[in-house]
Amino acid sequence: MKVVADDKIPFLKGILEPFADVVYKKGAEITQTDLVDAQGLITRTRTKCNAKLLSNTAVKFIATATIGYDHIDTNYCDQNSISWTNAPGCNSGSVYQYIASVLSTLAVKYNLDFSKQVLGVIGVGNVGKKVVRLGELLGTQVYLNDPPRQRQQGTCGFVSLDGIVRECNIITIHVPLTHSGTDKTYHLVDEGFLRRLSPNTILINSSRGEVVDTAALKKALKEKWIRAAVLDVWENEPNIDQELLGLLDIATPHIAGYSTDGKANGTAMSVQALSREFNLPLKEWMPEELPDPETPAFMFDCSGKTEQEVVVQAILSTYAVKDDDNRLRKSVDTFEAQRGNYPNRREFHAYSVQLINKHSTIEKTLKNLGFNILS
Repeated sequence: MKVVADDKIPFLKGILEPFADVVYKKGAEITQTDLVDAQGLITRTRTKCNAKLLSNTAVKFIATATIGYDHIDTNYCDQNSISWTNAPGCNSGSVYQYIASVLSTLAVKYNLDFSKQVLGVIGVGNVGKKVVRLGELLGTQVYLNDPPRQRQQGTCGFVSLDGIVRECNIITIHVPLTHSGTDKTYHLVDEGFLRRLSPNTILINSSRGEVVDTAALKKALKEKWIRAAVLDVWENEPNIDQELLGLLDIATPHIAGYSTDGKANGTAMSVQALSREFNLPLKEWMPEELPDPETPAFMFDCSGKTEQEVVVQAILSTYAVKDDDNRLRKSVDTFEAQRGNYPNRREFHAYSVQLINKHSTIEKTLKNLGFNILS
């Protein structure tokens, strides 16, 4: 059999070769010709899997090593007997770490006391649930908005979008991109939404770029309807709006989910799904040991510091989101290259922390965040 794969999917090369002829190409450059005699396709978001790409090919199975699958025309696939799968939850821990770094960075910049913030989480799936937990661990009050889940689970614990707008001064978005229906998320954040926010609101989007109306957000930031905005995802990626870039507090090239752990999970889920489809002996395959972080252990002296200051220090020691922000601002034209060559970023569980002069609860908080605690 033949498999075509995005050449930036990590840990994949050499794994399928004993069982298949594997061709690696840049995701955006995979063509119908490449797939004429290919039964399997392993993608990321840059490969638009639609009739133009798939018609008159041998493709019977598509695996995307990503949570999102709006780049796959699922109706076309279903109508043409092409099975497909995504990797739900694969990078939820990575986005959790990303949001932790964003909140820590903003706390330092604006002197925010987490215990006095109200965090609104729009979209409470695999990622959103972890962000809710993060907010609780940081001491914020958290409001949840997810109409589909609310209909399934009941109203308890959820608030309306109006409630988020009215009550929250930090809003973070974790929804799929949908263009129609009751729960349409395309331009969910439009001018009307932004005008209703209080002037001290911070907006964070790490879901899909099209969920936020670029023109409306630029207007909101220029006219100071809101305090600040953070974007990891953009309309028209990789050709992002550079005027908007200049207005943002934090801007990154769609890498919130790009921890090494998250990418390894996505690859594993894709390989396992392909193996189930074609009966290959890789149904439980996982990448071998992941590369260690450059500094896997830290020692922090807690004396004279609040618990929040120690937590922020620990979070930013593992991942400083401003490093990604700086790279993007210095070289906007290499948006895709920055994604394809993203440095090793390990999640909290890969780090150990030793505390000196510790507070009574700080050790528990760091452990619950995911850190290993050294005695």
